[in-house]
Amino acid sequence: MRAIELGCGVGLSTVLALDRGADVLATDHYEAALDFTAYNARANLGLVPEISVLDWREPDIGGIGTFDLVLAADVLYERRNAAALADLVPKLLAPGGEATIADPRRDEAPVFLGEMEKQGFEDVTVETTVEQSTRKVKVLLHRLRR
Repeated sequence: MRAIELGCGVGLSTVLALDRGADVLATDHYEAALDFTAYNARANLGLVPEISVLDWREPDIGGIGTFDLVLAADVLYERRNAAALADLVPKLLAPGGEATIADPRRDEAPVFLGEMEKQGFEDVTVETTVEQSTRKVKVLLHRLRR
């Protein structure tokens, strides 16, 4: 399976996908995030993912191809991110592929999901609760397919 993580941050999704046997391209518009992701993958798995700077508002995706799985976690915190992501995800998905977006109920998530629906994507959502010390955070996991 070929996967891409958009906005990798520290690379949790990348590390998990690598651990499950995927070939992963970790992307972020901050180079430091790519360093964190590579370090975490190497420290936890002894593997290093492919990494690349990617700006969603001006994406240079020529030559990277398409992916069976597009991953993103907590990236819908700005309206411009929602619109840019809704434009980018369909270009990155291989036929039959899936985008999995983890969202802690950010205000801009409905904007993104509405745009994806307009493009023919179906959203199957699962809600889970993540316990963080003394508080609980509800997270929605959106699985998007055409």
